[in-house]
Amino acid sequence: MPGRRAATGVFASTGVFAYGAASGLLADLLIGDPRRGHPVAGFGQAAGAVERLLLRDHRGWGALHTAVCAGGAAGAAALAARAVRDRPLASAALTAASVWAVVGGTTLGREARAIGGALAAGDLEVARERLPHLCGRDPQALDGPAMARAVVESVAENTSDAVVGALVWGAVAGVPGLVGFRAVNTLDAMVGHKSPKYRRFGWASARLDDVAGWPGARLTAALATVAGGDPRGAVRAWRADAGRHPSPNAGPVEAAFAGALGVRLGGTLSYGGRVEHRPVLNAAGRDVEVADIERAVRLSRRVTGLTLAACVAGRIVVGAMKRRSA
Repeated sequence: MPGRRAATGVFASTGVFAYGAASGLLADLLIGDPRRGHPVAGFGQAAGAVERLLLRDHRGWGALHTAVCAGGAAGAAALAARAVRDRPLASAALTAASVWAVVGGTTLGREARAIGGALAAGDLEVARERLPHLCGRDPQALDGPAMARAVVESVAENTSDAVVGALVWGAVAGVPGLVGFRAVNTLDAMVGHKSPKYRRFGWASARLDDVAGWPGARLTAALATVAGGDPRGAVRAWRADAGRHPSPNAGPVEAAFAGALGVRLGGTLSYGGRVEHRPVLNAAGRDVEVADIERAVRLSRRVTGLTLAACVAGRIVVGAMKRRSA
């Protein structure tokens, strides 16, 4: 009997996750991110305050910063989830609020389309002005085609970082998984880059983000392969080029998107005045055009919907396995 009750609890929690995650994604679609008072921005401010106290050119201090910030966020989320665990409606509402707070699919698409609109109108200055809202490239070093390519690459990578990865960890660990993943990803964006200031201090955040992002990146690449216009091309690019990318998680995602869309990604780019020569992804594809931005956004949306279905299905399978063993 205790085993059956546990299995029943798994199915009930799956329903809570399914309704909560679907509601959160719908809220993101209808509302998007608020211009002020966003929870992730609040976390960033708190993490910045902790950074000012702990910043040293040392990996140990960086690890402490990561543990305090990411651990504190996940711990607070766990306490909130525990407080409502016996109330399904409240638990679903907390899940919905958490999903809305941590995913950024609507804002990602909105910013990409705004840059695409400026490029289509030939207004490169407006496009350069908006590009930093989406990625960390040096906009003044980019012409129109290079900006279009940067937008498509950012849509691909952020589909994994801002949507799929969070949903995967939400399916695995509930609200603490959602919040913890977003905290780790935010810390990586803040201190995980290889600048002289953060090379050692940000090491722990960068490595933890690599680990946390691994499953979401592979699922994103797989679903982009299924949902894109050229599954064979996506698989071919993923297998041939993903391992050549300097990021273990961006590589599979960008390569799969490149193959699915039939375009070439990668190549020379500039971050913070530092020029990088990255490998070309899907060399058989054509150059990115402005119209490909809209195609990338639509592919990102399809991947999001499939991710929700895959996460719910995964929880149902786990619940069925536990039920059999009860």
